[in-house]
Amino acid sequence: MAEPMLNVKFTYEDYKNLPDCETRRYELLGGDLVMVPSPTVYHQHISGNLGFALMKFVHENNLGRVYYAPLDVILGAGKEWEIVQPDIFFISHERAGIITASEIQGAPDLVIEILSPATAGRDRTYKSKLYARHGTKEYWLVDPEIKIAEVFILEEKGFGLIATYEQTGILSSPLLPELKIDLKEVF
Repeated sequence: MAEPMLNVKFTYEDYKNLPDCETRRYELLGGDLVMVPSPTVYHQHISGNLGFALMKFVHENNLGRVYYAPLDVILGAGKEWEIVQPDIFFISHERAGIITASEIQGAPDLVIEILSPATAGRDRTYKSKLYARHGTKEYWLVDPEIKIAEVFILEEKGFGLIATYEQTGILSSPLLPELKIDLKEVF
């Protein structure tokens, strides 16, 4: 007779004690340790182009910092800690206190997730609710397969879709109103 499987929930301490490994990325979601697959070349192409445009704008306007995965973003406290590694994220100068030497301890102002078949469901549901619950002001979902970018803003009951931009559109951000990104240069 087979042994019953135990429902093991991981803690922040368990996560921090994982062996360092350059080829693996993990997130801690709802006590579950989730391995995040390595991004594809096209994913990296989009991430680099989008991140460059955002970083250039943020730097030129002295607005804060832009970061890329892998970098831990810790949301919650105590046994409710969850750890994510958004593809790209922005933290304003006003919220710079959440930046530590080794991680981010709180919700970024803007989170950008580039979808993949392995992560799309989680990015659209669980992580969207998680970011909203912890106060991320704006959330972008970028779909490389159909070449669109969706921009959501935080509303009373979670994120509300503000706009969907196709690959020939000019993306704009409610959080950063002067920012304009030509998606032809991203995709």
